[in-house]
Amino acid sequence: MPEKVIIMNRILIASLFVFLIVPEQIKAAQSKVAPVVTVKVIEKKLKTRQTYVGTIYPVKKSVVGSAVDGRVAEFPINEGEFIKKGKPLAKLLTRTISLDVEAAKAELILKKEELKELVNGSREEDIKRAKALMLAAKTVNNYQQNRLKRMEMLYKKQTINEDELQKSRSDSIKTNYVYQETLSSFNLMNEGPRPEKIAQARARVSYQQAIVNNLEDKLKKYTIVAPFDGYIIKEHTELGEWVNRGDLIAEVIALNEVNIVIQVLDTQISHVKLGVPVIVEIPAARNQKFKGVIGRIIPQADIRSRTFPVIVRLKNKITKEGPLMKSGMMVRTSIPNGPEKMALLVPKDALVLSENRPVVMVVDLNSKGSKTGIVRPVPVQYGIESGEWIEVTGNIKKGEQVVVRGNERLRKDQEVVITEMLKVPEVSQKSN
Repeated sequence: MPEKVIIMNRILIASLFVFLIVPEQIKAAQSKVAPVVTVKVIEKKLKTRQTYVGTIYPVKKSVVGSAVDGRVAEFPINEGEFIKKGKPLAKLLTRTISLDVEAAKAELILKKEELKELVNGSREEDIKRAKALMLAAKTVNNYQQNRLKRMEMLYKKQTINEDELQKSRSDSIKTNYVYQETLSSFNLMNEGPRPEKIAQARARVSYQQAIVNNLEDKLKKYTIVAPFDGYIIKEHTELGEWVNRGDLIAEVIALNEVNIVIQVLDTQISHVKLGVPVIVEIPAARNQKFKGVIGRIIPQADIRSRTFPVIVRLKNKITKEGPLMKSGMMVRTSIPNGPEKMALLVPKDALVLSENRPVVMVVDLNSKGSKTGIVRPVPVQYGIESGEWIEVTGNIKKGEQVVVRGNERLRKDQEVVITEMLKVPEVSQKSN
């Protein structure tokens, strides 16, 4: 027989051997007992939840305007920058108003000194001088009064004529008036100013102080400051521009905390409660999750959609690049929107995604307390999430063992051995 024919016969025999033997080996390999890790199906009371898409809004937003007219002398801000509360957004020219303040303060000093003079009363030197003038006038007056008496006696004796008598009378009247005037001055000087004069002086001081305060307050308004810590999101003026009272300067938003606004149907809003913790997922931030809480429920629905705004408040994460959560970002969050119900739960790792619907691999144990059994794939529908657990419905019962590790390679009716039965942890809805 030619050598070529012999080789071909050997190849044919080898192929036939492979065809007959290999499937048996594969079947034997598939029939081997697979090691798995399982956990029990549990039953728990859960609230119906729904995932909503919401939008991030700042907790505070201020459109800052000018309270006075003026020209912008300084405008140190830029859009996107962070600014502390009280730091200037813009400064207006203050030359004229500064001069008015200085003049008003000088007038206030004058009026305070006038009041001080009245309150302190007359100095001792002034009182002594007034007393000396009064006594001198009194002496002159006494002399003239006595002289008049002598002149009258001489006139009766016809020693002097009538003109001399009239002149003496005139002098005595004059000196008496002078004496009365100096006496009054002395009394006023000695008693001090009247209470009414002091009250008038106090009123003038208060009035001038009000003028100074008003001008100083107006001067402060020439520096427009940030109302809170935040970020500049818009500029409305520029260096050198003239602004009128009420014109916009800049817009500032606070992002240390943020509000998430979602819309809930009116048929579900009664199940939404204040203070309930929720998890917020932000796709734009690499699907990071943050803990928040339902802070407000607005009791006014949108008439067209019949939905109520629900506000979730959460703390922002501030990095050196700025706030992680920015105004206008889209988020997803799940909140309770229905009554409580009893539900069967399995770990999310127990779900195996098939072409048609998810399945869980249930292990039917050979006997009670046994660690071996047969795998039964059970199609399920999943519902409410509760941390790492999820609600399932289907031909499944509480207490059955489901595979959580090694379930992807299993097939129907395959024998398995349970290497570990995981303990059932405490399941709650706090993480949702």
